[in-house]
Parts: sequence; structure tokens; C-alpha cells
Amino acid sequence: MDTGTHIVMGVSLGGLAFIDPVVYSHPETAQCVLIATIIGSQIPDIDTVLKLKDNAVYIRNHRGITHSIPAILLWPIFILAILYPLFPSASLPHLWFWTFLAVFLHVFVDIFNAYGTQAFRPLSNQWLALGWINTFDPIIFGSHLFAIILWVIDYPPQIIFPILYLLLIGYYGCRYFIKMNIHEQIKRRIPDAETIIISPTVRFFQWRFAVIAKEKFYVGRAFRKNIVIYDEFVRVPLPNNAIINAAKKDKNISAFLSFSPIYRWEIEEGPHYIEVRFIDLRYRSNNHYPFVAIVKLSHDLEILSSYTGWVYNKEKLQKKLEVLPG
Repeated sequence: MDTGTHIVMGVSLGGLAFIDPVVYSHPETAQCVLIATIIGSQIPDIDTVLKLKDNAVYIRNHRGITHSIPAILLWPIFILAILYPLFPSASLPHLWFWTFLAVFLHVFVDIFNAYGTQAFRPLSNQWLALGWINTFDPIIFGSHLFAIILWVIDYPPQIIFPILYLLLIGYYGCRYFIKMNIHEQIKRRIPDAETIIISPTVRFFQWRFAVIAKEKFYVGRAFRKNIVIYDEFVRVPLPNNAIINAAKKDKNISAFLSFSPIYRWEIEEGPHYIEVRFIDLRYRSNNHYPFVAIVKLSHDLEILSSYTGWVYNKEKLQKKLEVLPG
């Protein structure tokens, strides 16, 4: 989820903690729990700082080790090592439980996005991405914000937040059934589909999809019961040749290929360099595929420059890749 949603979830979890008699009856424990749940709901995303290094490192590692099984167990200890000395009379077992729950819920809800997490590391490096909920979901954010406002104006948190979480469980179930219905419609429309990747958007009834079929890639959108296919691409396997093998040695290309399950590729040979492009097909927006990886190679197959990330105009991309006149 986005940062704002994780913040309101941390606050609401601090409110839900009032169903715990120890938290409710002990003001210092309650205060510390609220701070801990806010921090715990944010701390797995500390790997966002990897963007300061470069996109390749960020793509390879975001929602990786910081969202793993060891991290879920260690983050609460780290948080309490800092907070508990400031609240020495707080109940440590109850404090640990609610902090752990905040960290766990952060990782758990991220699994339902299209981006997903590597939550089973080190047992498995597989990405878990269910694709039920958009990274920012107005209903989830708005319902948390509304519940927090009710708490601020003195409605009892022991009533507000259990109701909120029960409603959200139902909402997640609703999103699951909508996605499964879209999956069935796409399967009927494209009978030879081998892999169907469905991603939610910020709009409740609108979803993106990308399909790997026997001979083609399909890209489209679903709205209610309507399936619209925007683009079709012939499925051409990535060749095992000198140009592609040289391109795959680049860190940006390698990161892209480790992350993207469905993409098309292009090779363009110019007088000064060879350009190899990989285009992820999952994120079509306004007739454009913004998530790409591109490398420029010399004719001796030396890497001249490369980039991976989100690009919405050619001028921006050329500035990032500019090393030689075209």
C-alpha cells in the first residue's frame, strides 16, 4: 500500500488495541502502543531509501528482505528497543504483540497489491502478488480516516475499529470475487491463455490485464462485465544471441528481467550504438507502457549506458541515456 494508507492503518491499529484490557486501563501502555503501531506500520518500507542509489537496486530489493519472515520477527524488537526505555512502566508483552501485529499487517496487506512482496524469504524468493487491491485504494484509506475522525471526536475505539476491520475483511472478499469473475471472462475471451495477470486500478470497477497466450501477448482493461483488448503482440521468445546476452549483463536489464513476468523486447541497431529495449506490458496507461529497461551497447557489445524505471516521455529517457549522438 502507499505511505498514507500505512499511516492511517497504524493509527487505527493503535485504536483497535483498546480492545486489550491492559492497553485500555494503562495510559502509558496505550500511548506507547499507538506510537509503536504507527512506526511498525511504516518500517518495512524503509527500503525505499534504495531509490537514492539507483532504480536497479530498488527494483531488486524493494519489498524484499525488509518484508521477509526474519524481518517481521526482528522489526518489533528493534522498535521496542528504542521505545520501551521511554515508557518503562508500559506492559512489554502487550506492547510487543501490537507492534508485531502492525509490522505483520503491513506485509500482509502488501501481498494483495499487484506489486506484491517476497514475504516468504528466505524460504522462497517468489513474489506474492495477489492483485486484489490497488496500491492506493480510496475506500480503504477513506474508511480508516473516517474511523480515526470518529475516535478523535470521542467515539469509543473499542467499537469503531472492530467494526472497521470486520467491514474491511468483507471488502477484501468482495475484491477477490470481482477479480475471479474478470479472470473467467478473460479465459472465455482468450481460450489459449496460459497466464493471466490482472491488476486493480484506483477505480473500483476498472482493472488492467495482461495475458500470455500460446502465440500472443494481449493487453486490455476490464470494466464491470466488459473486456476490452487494446493491444496484441506476437509472442517472440527472447533470443539466445550475443546482443541479448551482452544486454542481460547490465544491472538495469537484469533487475527488470528478475521483476517483470510479461514483456516484449526490441533491438535497434544504429550507426553509433545498438539499443535493446524491454517493455513491461502490465502497466499500460494512456496508450503508453511506462515501465521499461533500455541499454545502449557499442558495436563491440560494451555497455555504454542503461536505464530502468518509469518513463512517461521520450525526452526524459534520452537525457538518461545520452552518451553518444544518435
